[in-house]
Amino acid sequence: MIFSVVILFAIYAAVFGMPDRVTSALNLETAEAQGDQAAAAGPAAGGRPGGGGRPGGGSRATTVVTTPLELQPFEVVLNALGTAVALRSADVVSDTAGEVTQVNLSANTTVAAGDVLVQLDARTQTLDLEIAQAQLDQANETVARYDRLRASGNSTVTDVTLSDARIAQRLAEANVGLAQVAVDDRTLRAPIAGKLGLSDVEVGDQLSANDVVVTIDNDEALLVEFELPERAIGILQDVQTVVASTPSFTGRNFEGEVVSFDSRLDDVTRSVTVKARIDNASGELWPGMTFAVRILQESDPLPAVPATAITWSRAGSSVWIDADGKAEQVAVTILYRRDSTVWIDADIAAGTAVISEGAQKLRAGAAITTPDAVRSGPKDGAAKEGGPRVGADASAQTAPAGDPT
Repeated sequence: MIFSVVILFAIYAAVFGMPDRVTSALNLETAEAQGDQAAAAGPAAGGRPGGGGRPGGGSRATTVVTTPLELQPFEVVLNALGTAVALRSADVVSDTAGEVTQVNLSANTTVAAGDVLVQLDARTQTLDLEIAQAQLDQANETVARYDRLRASGNSTVTDVTLSDARIAQRLAEANVGLAQVAVDDRTLRAPIAGKLGLSDVEVGDQLSANDVVVTIDNDEALLVEFELPERAIGILQDVQTVVASTPSFTGRNFEGEVVSFDSRLDDVTRSVTVKARIDNASGELWPGMTFAVRILQESDPLPAVPATAITWSRAGSSVWIDADGKAEQVAVTILYRRDSTVWIDADIAAGTAVISEGAQKLRAGAAITTPDAVRSGPKDGAAKEGGPRVGADASAQTAPAGDPT
């Protein structure tokens, strides 16, 4: 049982330290033992009254290493892969079936909105338009004749007759409009300005309704779409710029601007989709390129300490600071960690000496010192004593004035 108690006490002392009463008793016994040894040695051993070479025989200060608390911003870096698409893109689709009679589809050619790309055979539609136009002219003439007869007082043109003529006129106008639309559908025009893609449509081909003839990309700017992890949601509201690079231009970076991001996370990947715009006025970037996107966000300056300064207990994380030569423990909250630096949230002023080495053996209020103070201690002590030095210096100090020796 005694052996078990000793083991438990040793474990407690290793984890939580020696109790203050036990430490004080041990220090007192050590001081008394050192005093007895110094008294027994006497002046020949170089000892001084008071014991242990230290006035009063007090406890020793713990040697620690301190580091000034610095304020440093923390840089969040997020990396992702994305694919670029043109800012505006359109597929030219045939609205009707017909035979191709004219083609203007040279690949990589820049076209303006409204340019004719494909012409289909429109002879039938043109004749239908002429018939509809002739019927409209006839209806207009009928309404005009009835109006003249009514104006001259002719009673043969009743209100019903005039109303029927005007309805026929409106129907004829509608037929002209339908015929004109049919004619226009035989001409495929560029809906937007941009570059033409590849097309295999040739003169003489038969197109069906809804056939894709060619694609047009307006690549004055590109949209890079990529995904970020769930932890990036907190910074998307503040981030405006991204840096993108592509294997096609090794060593070059392109700046982009975040233009939009999804309103929900993907159920499977737990990520959010983001789109960034990259200007491409030179036209050197192509839609479909793969981009490595990097997002940088720099926080406000935060207290930063070495990772070795953090201590842990049942109460949580904390650091020890030098408070006028005494150890003081301050609770902290760890915000970020990178390599050997930890950014914390704590009520500690910038420049405060934080104990970065030796904090594990401290207790609240314990006396502390630094290696520099330990090295400079003996020199300062000898200067303060002001006693005579041994050897030639002592002789020089005690020799009478004018003594040739």
